[in-house]
Amino acid sequence: MALPWALAVLSLLPLLDAQSPACPNFSVPITNASLDQISGKWFYIGSAFRSPEYKKEASHVHAAFFYFTPNHTEDTILSREYTTVRGQCLYNSSSVKVHRENGTLSKSAKGREHFAHLLLPKDPKTFMFAAFPEDKQNMGLSFYANKPEVTPEQMEQFYDYLTCMGMDKSEVMYTDEKKNLCLPLEKQHDEERKKEDERSETGPALD
Repeated sequence: MALPWALAVLSLLPLLDAQSPACPNFSVPITNASLDQISGKWFYIGSAFRSPEYKKEASHVHAAFFYFTPNHTEDTILSREYTTVRGQCLYNSSSVKVHRENGTLSKSAKGREHFAHLLLPKDPKTFMFAAFPEDKQNMGLSFYANKPEVTPEQMEQFYDYLTCMGMDKSEVMYTDEKKNLCLPLEKQHDEERKKEDERSETGPALD
């Protein structure tokens, strides 16, 4: 009697795998290669948060993009963030701490430290942050890509991670690049940096 039961269970395994993808390891150590992979410009695509605080903040974001510049020796990341909130562009520059051993990044805001687990899917053009992955009441997952528009395959990776955490697509709040109001400010900052670079290359003026 045991054999037919065992065969029936084994025949269901592929279906179970398809419905519940294996969860990633949320504490993969961060290496220099990891930091290099998330260096550059990224767009915030969407997120699902159960923490009331994070959920409220995410609901106000219409569009966002940012630049990550890692510092390997100091284990920090310079983050330059452009966020469109309530019809206006907000710019912020901050330092993100890298906690290599437990695979998290953290940033001080509103008087406390906020932590996120760095998740690197197969596609190097995307990454995710997981918040409180073991806490069903407060967990969250945010998705980032190197372009404002993502492919169905990239989106599926995000949904797979959501499913394995026990969250649903209906919980996702998406951004809309058409509402991005920060492009003029980004252009202004780019021009200012170019002028500074030119000045530093020519050196101080001589009398």
